[in-house]
Amino acid sequence: MLRTAVIVDAVRTPSGRGKPGGALSEVHPVDLAAYTLRAVLERNGLESDQIDDVLLGCVSQVGAQTFNIARQAVLAAGFDESVPGTTIDRQCGSSQQAAHFAAQGVIAGQYDIVIAGGVESMSRVPLGVSASVAGSPFSEAMLERYPEGLVNQGVSAELIAQRWGFDRETLDAFAAQSHARAAAAHEAGAFARELLPMAGVEADETVRAGTTAEKLAGLPASFRTDAMAARFPDLDWRITPGNSSPLTDGASAVLIMSAEKANELGLTPRARFHAFSVVGDDPLLMLTGPIPATRRILERSGLSIDDLDAYEVNEAFAPVPLAWTAEVGADPAKLNPWGGAIALGHALGSSGTRLLGTMLAYLEATGGRYGLQAMCEGGGMANATIIERL
Repeated sequence: MLRTAVIVDAVRTPSGRGKPGGALSEVHPVDLAAYTLRAVLERNGLESDQIDDVLLGCVSQVGAQTFNIARQAVLAAGFDESVPGTTIDRQCGSSQQAAHFAAQGVIAGQYDIVIAGGVESMSRVPLGVSASVAGSPFSEAMLERYPEGLVNQGVSAELIAQRWGFDRETLDAFAAQSHARAAAAHEAGAFARELLPMAGVEADETVRAGTTAEKLAGLPASFRTDAMAARFPDLDWRITPGNSSPLTDGASAVLIMSAEKANELGLTPRARFHAFSVVGDDPLLMLTGPIPATRRILERSGLSIDDLDAYEVNEAFAPVPLAWTAEVGADPAKLNPWGGAIALGHALGSSGTRLLGTMLAYLEATGGRYGLQAMCEGGGMANATIIERL
């Protein structure tokens, strides 16, 4: 008989600016992850040898984030040497995929207790550095299939903005709203249960409370090059640092176990996993995957978009959640109600379980029942998750 997988706890570090001098830039990524692992044990009265596995997402697995960072974090956290760990790369959805694998293992009876999470130090391991080491990731066969070449995610965001007709003013207004919502949530103490002060940092460094669309309007486009302008002559080039998620350092973790094990240990489940989906999509547009992933998970779950009380759709760039909202008929008021990655940061490998913890806390604060999380992912993929608050 299939078991029920539940979430017992969710924690995260603050979001630090992912550049030299950022609040968490001096912390090794292994130690960022280890900090969340220790917190999960301490907060729930567990011994490390009770953990069946640790699954961590990390995108740029090079340098300080190589050699299976999950196992390194397990050891750095002081866990018993018998506890294994593995590192997952599904691009920006890496830790959401880690949570899927963990929950699916519990449901199948292969795990009793798992920690799923993720980490990324973008100040120490810059975005794109993996592709500059030991050759191009694109083989001859890949280039034969896409002879014009794929594009970076910023250009993909430009293509989405153009296709769905989002002008610069709309994108900047959405970004300003993200900062306003995140700042209000911080002020209200909404993140208190999940947020772990670290290295003297008690709040997300990436949130800018005074952000307005008018201020963002002065920022230049980030991704226009002569080559891209020649290839896509109709683009208006409206994606800027202001309506994109910032480079970020951070880690997050979620404690997942069977409902039976939680009852045995006297722990209170906060939510159960209700449904999962993962899809591939157009690798040129790349960031539209949350749309088919949402359609698939709604079909599988038997729920409608109106049955959901909150949606966390990662704000890699402002056009991504805006296009998703338009296509699935979602209520904008339920979308990233405490702000999204434009304000709260996008520490790539960590973002999936960061969003999951935030969505859970929001459902608890508002009495909501169902929440949907969706992440766009490099290469044209997406994960979607529905949880039910208990």
